[in-house]
Amino acid sequence: MPADERPSGRLDTETAHSARIYDYILGGTDNYPADREAGDAMAREWPAMPIHMRANRDWMNRAVRWLAEQAGVRQFLDIGSGIPTSPNIHEIAQAAAPDSRVVYVDNDPLVLDLSRDLLTSTPEGRTGYVEADMRDPAAILDAPGLRTTLDLSRPVALTVIAIVHFMLDEDDAVGTVRRLLQPLPSGSYLAMSIGTAEFAPEEVGRVAHEYAARGMPMRLRTFTEAEEFFSGLDLVEPGIVQVHKWHPDGTGTEKIRDEDIAMYGAVARKP
Repeated sequence: MPADERPSGRLDTETAHSARIYDYILGGTDNYPADREAGDAMAREWPAMPIHMRANRDWMNRAVRWLAEQAGVRQFLDIGSGIPTSPNIHEIAQAAAPDSRVVYVDNDPLVLDLSRDLLTSTPEGRTGYVEADMRDPAAILDAPGLRTTLDLSRPVALTVIAIVHFMLDEDDAVGTVRRLLQPLPSGSYLAMSIGTAEFAPEEVGRVAHEYAARGMPMRLRTFTEAEEFFSGLDLVEPGIVQVHKWHPDGTGTEKIRDEDIAMYGAVARKP
């Protein structure tokens, strides 16, 4: 059911939301007029925005598949999961390993509403959902929905996809990620995509202005700042690169230029 036909409940449908803008630009239906207006305005400022967002989504799929197939990870904790868009992380992981367990975390009521209907699981695996804000790691790690789904004595892949650019300096994004990673055992992984303006500074700067004008200020990071998230971890080759350059699988038909991508991506192992 499209979002416009769904009861709004406690949703703020008059204000654009980053997850719903993302859904709209990717061709989804779980968005409202404010989200569509915002997405159209941003795409006018940077026509490559749909290419950029699809590339980020494709990177997430490849990273999760690599973690399940190559690294043998069977547990995933996805922070800022956003609106479910198939294939979801649990679908990718369970296709490789049916016993995979996944917990999604988000603070958008629409995500919670959709997750109840869409997040199924294989009989061997399990999926869970925690409604919480990334800025409160303790609330996430202590949530019953996490503790009953994941075994934190065994390796977990912490996935933080396209979300930290909405955390400002006062939010301490690096410290927050470290607090989420801290209780996870050796052999766990961190997979992140991190917004940057280094490859198209003017265009991406205008997109950031459009977000800020709608109450969503952004903190885009340099390569050196992106490195801080992985301090003390062992980066998987090829390290921190633009998302379209991380383990490309040749399945995309879209020609992607470096200046079309405003996201670094990397996967790293906790020693």
